[in-house]
Amino acid sequence: MAQAQATRGDPMKAQQEQPEPIQYGHVFAVTGDLAVQAIAPRDAEAMRTAEESVQGVQVPQASGGGFSAAVAMETAAAYNQAVGAVRPGQASEAATKQGITVTQTAVPGGRIVTEFVAGQVVGQYSVADQAMMQQQQQQVEEDASKVTIGEAMEAAALSAGDRPLEEADAAAIRAAETQAQGADTVMPGGLADQAWAAASANAWAERDEDKITVGDVLSDATTKLADDKPAATEDAARVVQAETYSDAGARTKAGGVGAAVTTAARLNQEDDDDA
Repeated sequence: MAQAQATRGDPMKAQQEQPEPIQYGHVFAVTGDLAVQAIAPRDAEAMRTAEESVQGVQVPQASGGGFSAAVAMETAAAYNQAVGAVRPGQASEAATKQGITVTQTAVPGGRIVTEFVAGQVVGQYSVADQAMMQQQQQQVEEDASKVTIGEAMEAAALSAGDRPLEEADAAAIRAAETQAQGADTVMPGGLADQAWAAASANAWAERDEDKITVGDVLSDATTKLADDKPAATEDAARVVQAETYSDAGARTKAGGVGAAVTTAARLNQEDDDDA
């Protein structure tokens, strides 16, 4: 009698010890009936086919990171099949009735790929437009060969380095910094603030040897800028305008920032013309 009871108890014990299958709700942010259904092999196959059907789009793991629903589903389905929760070739009820799809939406610079199971999102990632990426890379390479505004200011530090910094220099430096950063404001404590402080201090200093020089402020200018860019004609015009407006004689300083940015812009333009 005891033996019969033990025999009847064994199936119940085996059922209790069977591992819980990996459900959609364990892996993805889904709700409703889909969340409690086990991820099945046919579901994973359908998602992989859907991903591969999107023309010209690499799934994230093939392009260096991100999230792909097919990879997660294949792993989960393999586990569920191994523990006997699903059969080989089985599909979930939700996927069978409502389908598995992958869509793509064009956005500036690329596309947004969205993956669905039974109408619910299980994956989404962006894919950059290859042509635009190549164009951006080409632009970076071209810019690397050009003289930046920061480098032009460093050139001014060499050519006019020992000259005491004046108000016109400070105005030119402020204009150059704003052009380099592409904004109307300057970084607090940056080159412009240092230049105005130096010009003010120099106005009160009685001896030239006590004055702050152009080189003192502009040495290593590229490391003191929040951003930098190749000098262009419009940048040079803004800097020269600021410098001459603040100069008593309405002239640019010999070897100053205006002259340096103008030279840099000319060289960059010649480089473009030769390309």
